[in-house]
Order: sequence, then C-alpha cells, then structure tokens
Amino acid sequence: MTSLVAQVVSPVETGHKVWQDQSFIKWRKRDPHVTLHCHESVEGSLRYWYQRNKVDHLVSDSAVWNDDAVQGALDCAAFWVKDLPFIQSLSGLWKFFLAPDPTSVPNKFYGTAFEDSEWETLPVPSNWETHGYDRPIYTNVIYPFPVDPPNVPDDNPTGCYRTHFDIPKEWQGRRILLHFEAVDSAFCAWINGVPVGYSQDSRLPAEFEITDYCYPCVSGKKNVLAVQVFRWSDGSYLEDQDHWWLSGIHRDVLLLSKPQVFIADYFFKSNLAENFTCADIQVEVKIESSLAIPKDKILANFTIEAALYDTGSWYDSEESANLLSSNVANLKLTHSPMGLLGFLGNVLEGKLEMPKLWSAEQPNLYILVLSLKNATGEVVDCESCLVGIRQVSKAPKQLLVNGHPVILRGVNRHEHHPRVGKTNIESCMIKDLVLMKQNNMNSVRNSHYPQHPRWYELCDLFGMYMIDEANIETHGFYLCEHLKHPTQEQSWAAAMMDRVISMVERDKNHACIISWSLGNEASYGPNHSSAAGWVREKDSSRLVHYEGGGSRTTSTDIVCPMYMRVWDIVKIAKDPAEPRPLILCEYSHAMGNSNGNIHEYWEAIDSTFGLQGGFIWDWVDQGLLKDGGDGTKHWAYGGDFGDTPNDLNFCLNGLTWPDRTPHPALHEVKYVYQPIKVSLKESRIKITNTHFFQTTQGLEFSWATQGDGYELGSGVLSLPPIEPQSSYELEWESGPWYSLLASSFAEEIFLTITTTLLHSTRWVEAGHVVSSTQVQFPTTRKILPHVIKTSDAKVVSETLGNMVRVSLPSFWEITWNIQTGSVESWKVGGIPVMNKGIFPCFWRAPTDNDKGGEKKSYYSRWKEARIDSIIYHTKSCSVKSTANDFVKIEVVYVGAPSCEEGSSSHSNAFIHS
Repeated sequence: MTSLVAQVVSPVETGHKVWQDQSFIKWRKRDPHVTLHCHESVEGSLRYWYQRNKVDHLVSDSAVWNDDAVQGALDCAAFWVKDLPFIQSLSGLWKFFLAPDPTSVPNKFYGTAFEDSEWETLPVPSNWETHGYDRPIYTNVIYPFPVDPPNVPDDNPTGCYRTHFDIPKEWQGRRILLHFEAVDSAFCAWINGVPVGYSQDSRLPAEFEITDYCYPCVSGKKNVLAVQVFRWSDGSYLEDQDHWWLSGIHRDVLLLSKPQVFIADYFFKSNLAENFTCADIQVEVKIESSLAIPKDKILANFTIEAALYDTGSWYDSEESANLLSSNVANLKLTHSPMGLLGFLGNVLEGKLEMPKLWSAEQPNLYILVLSLKNATGEVVDCESCLVGIRQVSKAPKQLLVNGHPVILRGVNRHEHHPRVGKTNIESCMIKDLVLMKQNNMNSVRNSHYPQHPRWYELCDLFGMYMIDEANIETHGFYLCEHLKHPTQEQSWAAAMMDRVISMVERDKNHACIISWSLGNEASYGPNHSSAAGWVREKDSSRLVHYEGGGSRTTSTDIVCPMYMRVWDIVKIAKDPAEPRPLILCEYSHAMGNSNGNIHEYWEAIDSTFGLQGGFIWDWVDQGLLKDGGDGTKHWAYGGDFGDTPNDLNFCLNGLTWPDRTPHPALHEVKYVYQPIKVSLKESRIKITNTHFFQTTQGLEFSWATQGDGYELGSGVLSLPPIEPQSSYELEWESGPWYSLLASSFAEEIFLTITTTLLHSTRWVEAGHVVSSTQVQFPTTRKILPHVIKTSDAKVVSETLGNMVRVSLPSFWEITWNIQTGSVESWKVGGIPVMNKGIFPCFWRAPTDNDKGGEKKSYYSRWKEARIDSIIYHTKSCSVKSTANDFVKIEVVYVGAPSCEEGSSSHSNAFIHS
C-alpha cells in the first residue's frame, strides 16, 4: 500500500487546477454503462424485481417534506440495495469539513492516519447547503460567478468527506468498484490515501476500480474513503439550469463487487413485426475480464445466457409466485462479424410471440435476466433490468408509439425536495408520479438533466413517456456577447459529448424513454451536431430532441419550441415543407395565477395534424425550507438566503407547492388533458375516447343534470365500450335525463358526464374521476328577459349645481358629479345599487408572468410608459344631448404621469331607458 501511495498522485495535487480545465473532465473513471445489480443467481434477480415492483399509490402516502426527509433519504439508500448481496451502500453519516476554497483543504485529509474526530457529520446523500453549510443560490440565467470560462472563482467552497467501510468476506477474490451516482460539481476520491479517480457532471454516475487499494477482507482493517468536492468547476459552465445551485454528494455512494470476468454492460432491443404480433428481441452484451485471456477468447471458457420473464401474473394470488415459470423467451448467442459501438460482438437473439406491448396507457413490462456461466455451468455473474416491448418511429409530421401518433400531455420536472434539495426519496418520487397520472399527464421531460436511476424504473412501471435530457445548459452565455457558446468551441466538445454519451449508456434499456434530448438553452453548434450524430447511430429506436438554435435544426427529429404562440405552432404544423411533428418542450408557464389559456393550445393540438402536445413549465415550486427565526419555517426563494445574484421567486413556477399540494391551476390542466371528451352539437352528444390503446371498458360513465343551480337528477350512463380513437353519439332527447328536462321549468339546464375508474390501478383507487365535462342543453321554454315596465314615461335630465341628475321618474335615477365626472349615486325603485363612481385606470397589479422577459416583458413596457403613475383630472362633464328615451353625457379626463403633462382621454356615457 505504501508503494501505491508513492506512485499515484491525485490530479488535484499536481499544481494544475484541473477543476477549471474543460479538457480534463475525468481521470481513471470507468466507461459509462447501465445500472448494475450484481445478482448472485437468476432466482435472486427475479426475487429482487418481485419486491422492487410492488409499488403503488399507497407508498406516496408516506412521502415526507420536512426534517424527517433527512432520515428518509438515508433509509431509501439502504432500501435500494436490499437483497443485492454484492452491492453495499456507503450512504450514512460521514465526517465533513467545508473549506472556503481548494487551497484551504486540510493537509492530507484523505490519509488513513488523519484525525477527523473534531469534524462534524453530514448525511450522504445530501446537499451541504441544506444542512447549514455555505448558502443555496437561485438563478435562472445569470451565472452566480464572473463568466470567464473555463475559470471559476478562487472563492470556491470545497467539501472534504471521510467515511470508513469493510469489505464482506464473501467478496474475497472479487473485483471492487466504487460507484458515485452523482456529485455536484466536480470531485476527487481516495481509498486509504491513494487517489482513485476524478470526475465531473453533477447528474450522472462516476465509477472507479478500487480492488487493488482496499485492505484484504481478512486483514481486520477498515478502509478509508475520502472525497474532495468542488462547488464550482469548469463543468459549472455547462450546468446553468433554472434551479438552485446546490453542492455535494447528493445521490448514493455504492460498492459493487464483481467476479474477475463479468457482465459490464448490455443493450436490449426489440423489433416488432408490422402487425405487432411478434417481436424479434436482441441484447448486446459487453464482457469485461481481468484474467489473462484475450477478449476474443473469453467465450471459450464462459457462456452467456439471456431470458425474458413476464411479470404480468406475479401478483395474481397471495401465494408466493413461481417466478421461474414466468419465462417466456430465451435468447441464444450469435456471433456478430464486428463490434457494435463498444460491444465485442456478443449478441443474443430470440423471438417473442404475442408480446404485451408497453405504452403509457398499458405499461406492460418484462424482466430481462443475463447470466454468465463458467465452464462447469456455474453462474458467476448475473444482471437484470425491466424492459418493455414497444416501437418508437417517425412518420410525416408524427411521432409514433407502436404505430400510433400518441399525444404527449406532459410536464417538465426538476428534481426538487424542499428539505433535502436534490436528494431523492422513493415515496416522494412516487408522489410525483401518482399526482401526474391522477391529473391525466402521460409524459415527463427530465428538466434539464438525467435524474435518479429509480425515477426511470418508476416511470417504466407507472407508464410515463419520457424525454431524457443531457446535463447541458449554457443559458448565461446569452448575456455575454463577447463569448462564444461552448457548443461552438472545439475545446468543449469532449465535455459535451461525454455528457450525452453517458446519459444514453446509463438509460438505454428503459422503455419509458421515447426521445433523447441534447440539453437545454445551450445555443446550437457543431458540438450538438456531433452529439446528435452519435446518438442516432447508437440508438435508432428513439428520436432526438433539441430546442436550441430555433428548435428546427438538423439535430432534432421534433420541432420543439418553447412558449410559442398558438397561431405560430399551427402555422408550422401546416407548413408542407416541415416533415417533423411539433411538440412544445415548454409552454403554459405555471407561475402565480397562470395556465389560463392552456385550453387554446389544446383546441389547436386536438384539431391540427402535426401537433402532438407539449410539456408545461413546470411541475413543482422550487421553494426550500428555511427557519423563520421564531420557531416557524417557510418556503424560501432566491435572495432569502443572502444569495447574490439571484432571480427572486422565479423558481416558484410549478403546478404544485413544494410539498406537492396542488395549485388551483392543476385542476384546469387535468380538464384539458382528460382523455374522454364530451361535446354537444345541435341535438347530438358526442363522447370521444382519445386513448390510443385502451377502450372504455374499464370506465363507468355517469350523468347529472342541474337546472338553475339545482340538481334535477343523476344516474349511470350505460354505453357500449368505445374503442381507442373512436366516438359514440346519441341524441340528447334519447338520454335517461330527458324526462326530467322536459318537465323542468328551469331557464338554464346543464348536463355533466363523468367517467370514473371501475378498478384500482397502480396510481389510484377505483372510483377516481378520470374525466368530467359539462354541456348546456337548449331550454324547453323561451327565456324572457326581466324588464322594468315603464309605460310611456320619459327620461328626465336636470343640472343641480355641481350635479347632473338623469331619471325615469318613479323607476330609477342616476346622479353625476360634474367636478369629478363620476357617478355619485344610482337608485332603482329608491334602492341604491351604486354609491361610488368609476374612474379611468389602465393599471393593474402585475402577475409574475407579466415580469417574465426582462426589458421585453409586459411589466417593463407598462412601467416604461408610466401607466402605473398616471393621475387623471376631470376636464369637463356635461350633457350633450337628450331625447325621450336616452341622455348622452360626455366626460373628458386629462391623464398624465405624476408631475408630467400628458395626453387626454375621453369617456362617453350613454343612458338608455
């Protein structure tokens, strides 16, 4: 061990500031790959998924949003590796010291002899700012430090972590991998004083081989893991997303144990027949070996097997399921003549008859299990994952899932917890999915970075279409006209490519992902073009998405604008020269009292070929819990922590509060997103099933009628099952409500048709309201207006000093004040109906969305015009003309900003009898 320490020098100790060198993004970091589970057997892998898949809406009831979440995050870290004998979670309370900058880090703090008893403890995973160290910073566009790429400030808080661990004796003779699921923003790690790796990218894993640096299992010595985390690095220039800047080891830290020859990566693919009745299935497998065996000779001593298991019948009875009997397909090894993008020709193929297809409506899943056996037939390594059989393809102006142009009723989602920041808790993730599904959402965009691995499994299980997005955003460069965006600089190409490639390699087997995104608001240039080319060649089974550069570059398969006007998206959809579908990557900004015109978007989407939905911005208010100083806590936003610069409350633009309590606007979203549409045209009621894969057989239809605010009757509406993308029509007079309507004397009669679930699902109990629509019936009798009978009386006008009185004697009178030009009183039958006049005013309290857009915002333009400070003076008020049945009164106001002369405006009042 001493010789190792002498031979290896950490890159952060060479004198070169690698954390601000965009060409140095990793050191000793293993290639990216799918999430590994390191099972001991096929049976063990199936038992693992049997337990892992038993999640439903009841789990969300235990979601916590207060201080209990700190322990909840630690409990989840342990739960996620339960029943995995060759994975050990290192999450827990670690020793922690925050240095103000990298030069102030305690000398050789990573050494085994370093005394850390005076250090405080910090839970891992966590963001250190949510535990009182340093401060959270919220910005939308502007970087929180001077823009001088790739340099970052010398004032760069640096976290020093230490923990101890043992290697189980069962792991003796096996390889040991150290796996960080995510660290913000750059870090270096040591094992027993030996540097083992360096990495950037705050939202993807970093994995290092540490076998040679750990003490032997039988030595009795505890291993020391030390980590140095930089708050700012050159990678921060690629991570300027609209959210809180939070630092530290915010996802789990794991030890993985693998045999000397093991399954290192795999890529599952399916190719459906034209009629979807069978699927050719394939898996490419990468084998890694530390033995002295040439790579092309490994399979002379080992065999690879793959099988598919159907989970559909696992939970049909309370008895223990026979998991092995659920095998539905076996894949056999074929030999490819050449390597396939990193795989050494280890391809297994098979066929699945009558596959259960995956979609957001019907998220049918299988378990793929891979086994590596030695020459004696013993399983030496086993990997598994959830897979879905589905086809994502393109057609003119359409994105197709299993041959259908699905409509994406989506929302953008940041990882955010009001207490633990970017750290994830299973019940809280499930809470998000449950609420999304209950409010008729079927898709999510991971804004704007890859998210926790469990999130993808849950989206597979619950059924959510997903856009998976690379951790690239350089929004702040738009404010620096003297600098090129990194996408246009060759020196940033490797860093950007690495982020895209690592995302695809980790997440490639998830059925929920229908599109890869190259990032967000990072301009457009050759680095994006290169990344798009790599993705398309690597994975032709999904589409590529990127909004930058105007949302219509050659690097996107989807026209994906943000906040585009309704008439403009319709114009693009109708453009015969544009062959791609249009899906709004962001729209209906949900800040404050908002989402008001979302129905206009959906009227266009539902009626225009080529429009396929969009993703609301965004899901949750990003408020952080903060002590109020009086024993209370509140949700804080930008600036509340003394953070400068900041963008104030612009982080509060979700459909839910930070604790996932719905905003009122979420009800509006649920309505426009509902899959069952009801309309009344002339005398026919039309009920449309907009689902693409489900009939209405699992729904119950009910009706209720109201007349003048009172319920007239209600009941069950018996309908035949409506096929997907089909409608059922009936004459309104033939409905069960008609007899009630025919005998009613109500002037306004409404019919409400509601659809509810007949059976419980993973995301809600039976009886949940899926859709509800109200239509107004034509009345059965003529509506007569209420009028005041005036016989032949004439309108009288008279001027009395400073007052003008207009009246219809014995019926009503209105009095104007000549000096102010306003109504002084209005009486009908001697009863006052108005006692204060109306004055001109063209200002209202601005909403948060009025302020969006800086100098181009409505608020800025209104303020520039000084509409908020206009003072009105009455120039004149006089009777202009009279007749038997009306009097014309003209009031002239002069309006000007305070202390300035202005222009005049006229207000004319007309009184009609």
